[in-house]
Amino acid sequence: MHAPFELAEIAADVLARIRDCGPRVHCVTNPVAQQYTANMLLAAGALPSMTISPEEIGAFVASADAILVNLGTFDIERRSAIEVAVAPAAERRLPWLIDPVFIDRSPARARFSRSLLERWPSVLRLNHAQFQALSGQGADAGAAARFAQACATIVAMTGDIDVVTDGERNSAIANGDPLMSLVTAMGCAGSALVCAALAVETDAWMAALAALAAFGVAGEIAAQRVQGPGSFAAAMIDALHGIDRGTLRARVKAS
Repeated sequence: MHAPFELAEIAADVLARIRDCGPRVHCVTNPVAQQYTANMLLAAGALPSMTISPEEIGAFVASADAILVNLGTFDIERRSAIEVAVAPAAERRLPWLIDPVFIDRSPARARFSRSLLERWPSVLRLNHAQFQALSGQGADAGAAARFAQACATIVAMTGDIDVVTDGERNSAIANGDPLMSLVTAMGCAGSALVCAALAVETDAWMAALAALAAFGVAGEIAAQRVQGPGSFAAAMIDALHGIDRGTLRARVKAS
């Protein structure tokens, strides 16, 4: 658990390292999310790549600092790309994240996600419905902690309150804005930012906390400047790009 001021400092430090290091994040994600995810990573200071081509994905993964695995489009090409990406990530101990989009609506996705959990991802980022589908438990902080411990991963369960746990350490983040749920690929972009944080912070729990806190604060700032979800999508990128330590100190809400 972190006090808001302490988490704000951690988030500011992690963002500064992302900007200084420019980590490479390879994203196996759905085509709907690719452009927005790439722009969000660039705004944070990271370097995105998106290819799923069998001829080159191995080379991109080999030079990456973190991997995003997003199940938003569950086609043969992306399933194959995930297999190619995850194997060397495990061998190199490269940080990687599962974002199990729509597993609550697709048993096939849920089965595939469970198989991926056996390969020791650094972080599992998902919403309440997805957590229930994957774990068979209610979506509460205690269940998230038990699941994190059983799977030896960080569970970042997002919603009105984001819960981040490794089974022993637990924290909740209350930042964000309702407009975030009205923009396609917003969750995907949040997962990508967690990956960028994983690339520069070896404590995966702390990396996930820092990224989600910064992402939520950026959402609050963006919402103050816009009239609706269309302009919010662009304002969110601007807000993340311009976020600073003072803003994080003033806005982070954590317990």
